[in-house]
Formats: sequence, C-alpha cells, structure tokens
Amino acid sequence: MGKVKLTLVKSTAKRSPSQKATLIALGLGKTHSSVQKEVNPAIEGMINKVKHVLKVENI
Repeated sequence: MGKVKLTLVKSTAKRSPSQKATLIALGLGKTHSSVQKEVNPAIEGMINKVKHVLKVENI
C-alpha cells in the first residue's frame, strides 16, 4: 500500500490509557519521536485513533 512517517507532536500526558497504549504500540514514546510504518488496515485504525497528537507524512 505505501509507507508513512509518524511523528508524535503532542505530549501523551492527559491522554486516555487506550490512546497511550496505541502510541506505544506504534513505537512512539517521547514527544518528537518518529517511526516509519507500512500502511495496512490495522495501522490506519491506530493512526485514526490518535491522529490529533500525530503528524503523518506519506513516503
């Protein structure tokens, strides 16, 4: 499908436990950390759940 670069731009403080778990599962722990992921339906769902704290770039 393609790849995306995900960057955590807002803090995980004051987020629900499920949102924190989603960010950890994506590999994002600290603010301004980045990962590259292959897009599939599971990853798309995770991105949609926490898109308000992420910067998403297509690669």
